[in-house]
Amino acid sequence: MIVVIQCKDQVGLVAAISGVLAEERLNIVSLREHVDSTENRFFIRVEVDREAPMARLEARLRAVLPIDAVVSINLGTEKKIAVLVTKEYHCLADILVRHHFQTLGASVTCVIGNYPVFEDICRRFEVPFSHISHQDLDKERFEQKIIDVLLGYQPDYIVLAKFMRILSPVFMTNFPSRIINIHHSFLPAFAGANPYRQAFERGVKLIGATAHFVTEELDEGPIIAQQIVPVTHSFSVPDMVKAGKEVESAVLARALRLVFEDRVLVYKNKTVVFE
Repeated sequence: MIVVIQCKDQVGLVAAISGVLAEERLNIVSLREHVDSTENRFFIRVEVDREAPMARLEARLRAVLPIDAVVSINLGTEKKIAVLVTKEYHCLADILVRHHFQTLGASVTCVIGNYPVFEDICRRFEVPFSHISHQDLDKERFEQKIIDVLLGYQPDYIVLAKFMRILSPVFMTNFPSRIINIHHSFLPAFAGANPYRQAFERGVKLIGATAHFVTEELDEGPIIAQQIVPVTHSFSVPDMVKAGKEVESAVLARALRLVFEDRVLVYKNKTVVFE
């Protein structure tokens, strides 16, 4: 069982939390904590060796914590995710393989694409695929069709695996802090179409990727994970695209693992990540 807490910092929080866990006969397997002195904010992730009644444990913890405390208790049940895709396969393929071999840390309940190109591969991995075209639909109707499918599966998280559509604030209100996106890390330098061509022409020496939670501010949500890889003058545009896709898949996989293991705490537009 994993207990995750964030609250206003004060003296004795670790002792108080540990005391409650000890009284519940819960042995601490691992404990990570962090204090943001600028925000006067305390963060902690505690893993214990067995389960306990959640309602009672949460009530006891809240009794010793500041009134603003955010308490989350995970019994270790497997998370469920839905994946939204367009036409790029690399992130989806990585997720499906990890799901198939049970190394993803979650279960893929469905894949939704605005083109039908991945229906066959999803069938091969025995994952439901829904084709919802954006063509001839206004944004509101298109998104509502996606929402209707998602509500049928009740995923814990929605993963945008190169889903090349901008989601509206209305869509996000249905899944607050539950949408994870991956994109290249050229932004804001090379925004718009053909970022790798732009990067090639500029002669960049680093390529990267960023995984983050989606907010109403486009590509500015709390960052979960980032990574860079070096490139040289010998890289062609296709070479850079290949390197970019590889780092995107790796960063998304790492970000998902961190989220599924309750290692990511969000406060304002930043994250505390207990790796």
